Amino acid sequence: MGRGQMILLSSIINEFRDRFLDRYENSVLPSHTKALQTMAQCRQEYGPHMLAKCTDHNCGKQVYIPHSCGHRNCPHCQNHENRQWIENQLSKRLPAQYYLITFTLPKQLRDLAWKNQATIYSLMFACVQDLLKTFTQKDKKLGGAAGFTTILHTHSRALDYHPHIHVVMPGASINTKQHYGGSNLPGIFSATRLWRKSSEQRSSRPLLTTG
Repeated sequence: MGRGQMILLSSIINEFRDRFLDRYENSVLPSHTKALQTMAQCRQEYGPHMLAKCTDHNCGKQVYIPHSCGHRNCPHCQNHENRQWIENQLSKRLPAQYYLITFTLPKQLRDLAWKNQATIYSLMFACVQDLLKTFTQKDKKLGGAAGFTTILHTHSRALDYHPHIHVVMPGASINTKQHYGGSNLPGIFSATRLWRKSSEQRSSRPLLTTG
């Protein structure tokens, strides 16, 4: 491999996957194993290919291009999609100040979350949505429905398991009379205090794996 040439994640997975699974087999979830299997085939010469042909009739050159895996966690596949998503979100901006709000799952619930990821993550989104909708409806200045974007992060920058949801939210809303209202979200801290109580109550439901 030449200097400065990008190393594909699939090449790294193919080289180290077996050793990784042998070492962490007791903590790797089936979804993680499936993700590794999918991304291991991303843009590999032995995998599926597509035929690309130059549209210039005088050229007619053809080239075979390895398929991308399309997995949502693959950095090679999602780079372009991420840029498109960001541009789409920016085009929807309202003429209001925006805020970044973070809701973190309480530490004592993280082991439960690890064993029940799909269920707990769904509950986290439900809690955040309910809290923010209640807050914007009761706020004196907002008094209506506000839109927001929520993003789940499962790990910290140190790669520790640390489920939390980031919210990008405008200080504006639309009420039932179609009036546009604005606020600097001074009461959002009250909503974040309710987050812990709400997440703990919802996570105490039955049908969750604890062992």
